[in-house]
Amino acid sequence: MKARRKKREPGEAHWTDRIKASIPSREVLAANPWLRPVAHRLLDPQLWRLQHEAVARGAAIGIFWAFALPFAQIVAAAAHSVWWRANIPVAVGITFITNPFTVGFWLWLAYQVGGLILDAPPPVAISESAGVVAWLASFGGPAILGMGIFAVAGSASAYFLVKLAWRLRIWFKRRRR
Repeated sequence: MKARRKKREPGEAHWTDRIKASIPSREVLAANPWLRPVAHRLLDPQLWRLQHEAVARGAAIGIFWAFALPFAQIVAAAAHSVWWRANIPVAVGITFITNPFTVGFWLWLAYQVGGLILDAPPPVAISESAGVVAWLASFGGPAILGMGIFAVAGSASAYFLVKLAWRLRIWFKRRRR
């Protein structure tokens, strides 16, 4: 049985239309003075279409840079999307998995995973006079290892999950016919 969709009022925008309106177009990005040297590459339609390989690459790149860099993730993801011929909007959107609201959780989880692998002792309380270097020395190694694992394993998983989901979608479409 086919589900019925709620009818929209005239003039009411669908949520996808609102998202598309808020995202800058290829032409707007190409006109940006900072991006003018690479504008010819950004205008390539392959980087903006929803094709299974480009979307899978975009998801992998976005996940990788979301965990590999604590800042400038969007710039790195977009640059590598051009290099690897991946979907730029997908790569940029996926980087938001680590945002200021969730980064504390991801760092805690990365520390737990890294500490488990390195067999690191539980962190000891550090005095306030010890400084940032002492704090990074006690937490940094396991957290960096954990984030590296999340970056590599997450990007590989994202690539294969997108490919699998795309194949399942096509299989269900063909089966329905």
